[in-house]
Amino acid sequence: MATAVITGGTDGIGRALADEYLRHGFEVLVIGRDERKGRAFTDAGERARFVSADLSSVAENRRLAEHIAGQYPSLDVLVLGARYHRSNRVLTADGFESSFALFYLSRFLLSHGLVGPLGRAEKPVVLNFGGAGQTGPVRWDDLQLEHGYHGVRAMGHAGRLNDLLGVDFADTYADTGIRYVLNHPGVVVTSFAGEYDPVTAEQVDHLRITGKPVATAVAQILPFLGATGEGQNGEAQGGLTAVLEGHRVPLEPGVWNLGEARRLRDLTRDLLAQADRRLA
Repeated sequence: MATAVITGGTDGIGRALADEYLRHGFEVLVIGRDERKGRAFTDAGERARFVSADLSSVAENRRLAEHIAGQYPSLDVLVLGARYHRSNRVLTADGFESSFALFYLSRFLLSHGLVGPLGRAEKPVVLNFGGAGQTGPVRWDDLQLEHGYHGVRAMGHAGRLNDLLGVDFADTYADTGIRYVLNHPGVVVTSFAGEYDPVTAEQVDHLRITGKPVATAVAQILPFLGATGEGQNGEAQGGLTAVLEGHRVPLEPGVWNLGEARRLRDLTRDLLAQADRRLA
């Protein structure tokens, strides 16, 4: 049976994708922190699964990757959608800035940690909700935004890091047949999970009125995934695809730079090693 794993799958676009894969006969595992929403998903059918995990924790991501690999030797779809806005800069127990940890580092760990099961599937695909080339440059001298932190900018910066994650992943695992799709869905009316200052909260209230429906965002990305019978606009065998609101984004070398992607990979590994030493 085909299998999809979806982080942030208890709400919004993640939940809608989970329901879509269920309708197409997949076994679907959603990852989240809200037990109530998780139980609501498992009530959708016998192929619906839920695991609670704090994806801002390095150890939890590693535990989760090990659990998934043990449970599903072959993995067809991995959707990386967990995110949480914070107007104030917060550090995780591992010492990482929270958006960096949840929105980027978790996706790094799960992408690389599940290469084995993904590589055994017939047409595997990773969907990462990144920046799709729409965000600014990497702040190499302040990767975790210790100076001039702003919640919205932190989300955009993490989106850029995810773009480079996709570039490096597609290059590193070019011979596995795993497709990596980066999607920027635009402004979508979801729960807007997070903690907001008054100004940002007012802006979010406006977005709840002007944003597009979740169903529209899902319809725009499904053709690029190709695993639910909706067609396949992605690469046939492996490779990277970037999508902005249903339209393919050209992979211009200046934005999708392999050298920068490798630099970020090496810095990320160094940060993880430093955290391991601190916690040892």
